[in-house]
Amino acid sequence: MSNDASADQNGGIGGDSRVLFFDDFAEGDLATVLVIGAGGVGSVAVHKMAMLSDIFSDITLASRRLGPCEDIQKAVAARTGKTINIAQLDADNVAETVALIDIVQPQLVVNLALPYQDLAIMDACLETGVHYLDTANYEPRDEAKFEYHWQWAYQDRFAEKGLMALLGSGFDPGVTNVFTAYIQKHLVSDMRKLDILDCNGGNHGQAFATNFNPEINIREVTAPARHWENGKWVETPALSKKQSFDFPEVGTRNMYLMYHEELESLSKHYPELERARFWMTFGDAYLTHLDVLQNIGMTSIEPVSYQGQEIVPLQFLKAVLPNPGDLGKTTKGKTCIGNIVSGTHKGQARSVYLYNICDHEACFAEVGSQAVSYTTGVPAMIGAALMLNGTWMQPGVFNLEQLDPDPFMDMLNAHGLPWQYIDLPEAPEFD
Repeated sequence: MSNDASADQNGGIGGDSRVLFFDDFAEGDLATVLVIGAGGVGSVAVHKMAMLSDIFSDITLASRRLGPCEDIQKAVAARTGKTINIAQLDADNVAETVALIDIVQPQLVVNLALPYQDLAIMDACLETGVHYLDTANYEPRDEAKFEYHWQWAYQDRFAEKGLMALLGSGFDPGVTNVFTAYIQKHLVSDMRKLDILDCNGGNHGQAFATNFNPEINIREVTAPARHWENGKWVETPALSKKQSFDFPEVGTRNMYLMYHEELESLSKHYPELERARFWMTFGDAYLTHLDVLQNIGMTSIEPVSYQGQEIVPLQFLKAVLPNPGDLGKTTKGKTCIGNIVSGTHKGQARSVYLYNICDHEACFAEVGSQAVSYTTGVPAMIGAALMLNGTWMQPGVFNLEQLDPDPFMDMLNAHGLPWQYIDLPEAPEFD
């Protein structure tokens, strides 16, 4: 999961708050987008949108605090020559979001805020008649529960209004879903086993940091692992299953079985899958720090009383950890994320490994962000582009694997996330 907007509790529309725009704004322009969330992913997304002005003619970036928006606005102008609009918004407040949408008049809202805010933003889109896109599924603030049913329940309301909601247009979920659809369409028509492998081989030089929003990252990593096998979910303790894998251009790394939200939609839309798993790499230093933080209660999402105030330990931890958006300057190395699928194709057994390799330093040189933000922000832009140009536009709520993968795969190659695949003699079991 990769939503990572700033979450400071101030700002909004109305009262003493303010909305700022820094260039002339043409209401109702054909390719007007409102991007909510000014973290690392939001920065990458608006940079890449600004590079495609034939599709994204007007871009407005909104967040709780104007400062990050102003920083991104200046960076985008310096790198692309395009001025984006910025606004202050509390996206938890449906009325505020509706008010901003009424001002901006976008065709599409791109939600790169915290996943807790997904439903509120979807409600605002329904009220204003605007299409919706996000990169991570909804989860409640008070429970580490990552499921799509809250958003899938919006299917009829979006369809009846002729609106589209595209869920999880990041990398994992997102690109991994499209990889699966492409493999099924072209390479392994009868898929039986799926393993998604996420490796960040980068080194940021910090004692401990997360590559996207710490609050979301740590909730995800410390949750029990789940995978799909023989028609049911199998749960295991967090980080209890480890395998070693030699990742292309990265090398051998330890990876751990986790639950990740694309497993839910992929097992639903590809019922022929006998097993679907997700693996992510972690270094020993990261796991040691995480273990200590857990043992002293700093990863808890239960409020505690301190000096007459209630604070959530994990939110406090987020405040003292390095900002993921600042890691690009020091991060070196590469990411390697991809899918291993086995089954049959044209009557013959086949196993393939389809993956992307992304270089942290190259990402920073292009848009000022490390590869983890880049690999999420670029697919957000691509999903938005395919909606706006009509390629993927249709009423209802969709996960990416439900749509034609080919145009998305073409855009990955064209916009910084090239992919490749190899045939394997057999799929590794990772048992």
